[in-house]
Amino acid sequence: MLDRLFSPESIAVIGASKTVGKVGYDTVSNLVKSGFPGPIAPVNSAGGELFGLKVYPTIADYPHPVDLVVIAVPAEMVPAAAREAVKKKAGAIVVVASGFKETGPHGRKLEEELTEICRRGGVRLLGPNCLGIINTAIKLNASFSKRIPQRGHLAIFSQSGALCTAMMDIADERELGVSKSISIGNKADITEVDVLAALAQDDETKVIVGYLEDISDGDKFVKAAQEASSRKPVVILKAGTTVAGTKAAANHTGVLAGKDTAYGAAFKRAGICRADSFEALFDYATALALQPTPRGDRVLVITNSGGSGTMAADAVEKSGLSVTRLSDSLVARLRAELPPAAFIDNPIDISADAEPRHYAAAIDSAVADDSIDAILVVLAPQYMTQPAATVRAIVAHMDETTPVLASFLGGSDVMPSRKELAAAGLPFYDSPERAVGALKAMHEYGEWKRRPARHVVRFPVNRRRVERIITRRQRTGRLRLGEVKSKDILKAYGFRIMEGRLTTSLEEAVEIARFIGFPVAMKIVSPSIVHKSDLGGVRLNIGSSQEVADAFDLMMLRINKHAPNAIVEGVYVEKMAEKGLEVIIGMTRDPQFGPMLMFGLGGIFVEVMKDVTFHLAPITENEAIQMLKSTRSYELLEGKRGLKEVDISAIAVSLQRISQLTTDFPQIVELDINPLIVGEIGNEPVVADARMTFARPLAGL
Repeated sequence: MLDRLFSPESIAVIGASKTVGKVGYDTVSNLVKSGFPGPIAPVNSAGGELFGLKVYPTIADYPHPVDLVVIAVPAEMVPAAAREAVKKKAGAIVVVASGFKETGPHGRKLEEELTEICRRGGVRLLGPNCLGIINTAIKLNASFSKRIPQRGHLAIFSQSGALCTAMMDIADERELGVSKSISIGNKADITEVDVLAALAQDDETKVIVGYLEDISDGDKFVKAAQEASSRKPVVILKAGTTVAGTKAAANHTGVLAGKDTAYGAAFKRAGICRADSFEALFDYATALALQPTPRGDRVLVITNSGGSGTMAADAVEKSGLSVTRLSDSLVARLRAELPPAAFIDNPIDISADAEPRHYAAAIDSAVADDSIDAILVVLAPQYMTQPAATVRAIVAHMDETTPVLASFLGGSDVMPSRKELAAAGLPFYDSPERAVGALKAMHEYGEWKRRPARHVVRFPVNRRRVERIITRRQRTGRLRLGEVKSKDILKAYGFRIMEGRLTTSLEEAVEIARFIGFPVAMKIVSPSIVHKSDLGGVRLNIGSSQEVADAFDLMMLRINKHAPNAIVEGVYVEKMAEKGLEVIIGMTRDPQFGPMLMFGLGGIFVEVMKDVTFHLAPITENEAIQMLKSTRSYELLEGKRGLKEVDISAIAVSLQRISQLTTDFPQIVELDINPLIVGEIGNEPVVADARMTFARPLAGL
């Protein structure tokens, strides 16, 4: 619990200063100016008085208990000050000083010493290298922030102290107000996980906004964020990239994962609204703080200009939301309420001489109609436009179930209305695109909240078979599996594998082909060759014994010519699978978040368009289906554009089986099924090719 950090009854500031501009001065000043009701004990060896408060030479000289100690002395002096705070039995310590691990080895050693002091003393530590903490509900400003924010319901946390102040500034400008502001700095003890857990339970907080550069513990973060998101919106701007993204990957999945994919997958699992810019961070937070989440994706655009309405409709369509068709009853009602010149469609163009009452009538009609989930009002300044009066009309006719966002285009002509927009609780944006971006974030959060309960299916499998293969490979150091052994593992986990055998002789290849039946496929098996087809190491649709013999000779000839030093284990002769749609599924293991599943269509969709999607394992059936739907090429799976519909549920099951395999065996660091051949409904998918990579075992195991 962080009660003595968030809600202390008494505070001491070690390093309190009488010099204006010093951190110790600003911190005491903020505590006094914010009106903190409890005792404040400035500590400085010089003694004296500061802001009418007695200054104590040491914290030990203060005769009363202290809940929270703010340490505002240089880094070298911090460990000694922390020891004194621990002796005083403080409940929490805030260290604002920089000069710790962010500066190099010496600073890191100082930080480790500080952390150990607090751990042994049972004291929670915020920082070091942080701005401090603010709780407006109890008039606490234990920071050196220049701004004392208005009280409100937006909680802010950040690794950057400077961005904390910037976010508080924007929150005040947008009339949102702040409940808490927590600068976590170097996260020596208290991390984003602790903060999310505390803010999830905080009744003063309605929306959580955060800035992160890294995450301390991926699994704990996802659990804490998921719990917080289930109670209130969480909007986070993540800067930087994962370590996993920078390593060379042997498999397709690892390459496609990119630098930041793991964070995206983790945020999706946890229900976090991820902002990709500082601007978007508050665009999303404002909408979520002021308006209800939409029931669905159907958006109505109301405007006084055909051009701005078209821009808005384009933005809605591009975002994946729906420019909904108006119901007949809504059209009839609008015709009765709006001017004869109004264009009654979606967008609704009220016309250039639109009056505030016309906007009011349109919103009244729309919120009463079940076919509308969200409303975007776009206003362009024209001769007859009354921006401020229009704002009042819009606000007076909003309800509590249908979100309304506004985009007032222009500059000075609409500026007077913006303050009214903010004060009235109507989110406003400079462009339709920004407004639609916020609507999209609201819709995705609403969909996440409405998701079915998570139920991860466990399939009957042959775990022992997989254990034996992995143990043997790790013992011998052969950590990359080619097609044959990868298929052995996949077969053990319920994947359909066509009958086949490995051989080193032409005669046996012919015999195998005759036994399993034509047509067959033949593939070179070599740990030295990744892309077999590039070297002529793959032949498909072989229909006779003579073709098998010819293919065997030709493949060996080409391999000897193009890769004379390659280790060739033989030729794999396999029954040809039925024709179908080729998809790719795989997994790459992120060091923070664990196994990330990947799905995409084969061919240009993955090679050129990079149309792939990722999700953290373990995965549910619903999540697997949503994973497929999130690709741009999903309509091809549905049988559009002249193609036959494939068995989508079978692909979802394949993803779930990979999820189970890779959560059962953390030794698997990368896996690729490329391609998985998917047929029509009722036909089980076939693994045509596969590869895996295992982790190097820990020393001594």
